[in-house]
Amino acid sequence: EYEGDRDGEGQRHGFGKARLPNGDTYEGEYEHGLRSGQGTYRFKNGALYTGNYLQNKKHGKGVFFYPDGSKYAGDWVHDQRQGYGEYLYANGDTYTGEWANNKRHGQGTYVYKETGSKYVGCWVNGIQNGPAELIHLNHRFKGRFLNGKPLGRGKFVFDIGCEQHGEYIQPVQVKETEEEDEDEPPLPVEPIWKVSEITKLTPWSPHDEE
Repeated sequence: EYEGDRDGEGQRHGFGKARLPNGDTYEGEYEHGLRSGQGTYRFKNGALYTGNYLQNKKHGKGVFFYPDGSKYAGDWVHDQRQGYGEYLYANGDTYTGEWANNKRHGQGTYVYKETGSKYVGCWVNGIQNGPAELIHLNHRFKGRFLNGKPLGRGKFVFDIGCEQHGEYIQPVQVKETEEEDEDEPPLPVEPIWKVSEITKLTPWSPHDEE
């Protein structure tokens, strides 16, 4: 069903309202039969997108409300979250920063609602990767991350005015017995923090070593 403007060839063009065969609805601008310009698309499952379209794809600025209560507001390119945007997750966590191909990618800040901690730094394909700062209530960690875990040199900075320098080391896995099933994937091993010294506040940052 469609009610609205059409062009000389009878295609949807200008402003219109449509109900799609799957039960979704769209109200907004069209260009020669395709959703282009400003519009609001309501999904049958409760999701909703309001923002810019280009040739039937979310493109430009827009806000997407997901069925689980989460929400993304920011840039879109060809139906993907891409550019800069803010995502509010269903559990109350937030991410504000750069996106590529629907994933957190580039510089961004992730705030954990439960603890109030936040990660400020680099992301690669949705995972914490590169120089970053992990800020907690009364101390922070400055260092580098690899695949979501801190690794290598870094320091903890305490609000009382001192720093603990050291490095995160990836422990080597030791097999308990020879009979273990070779097919079993190894359990992920948490990096271990090894302290080297405690100092007063210094200006060291993970970017210094690059």
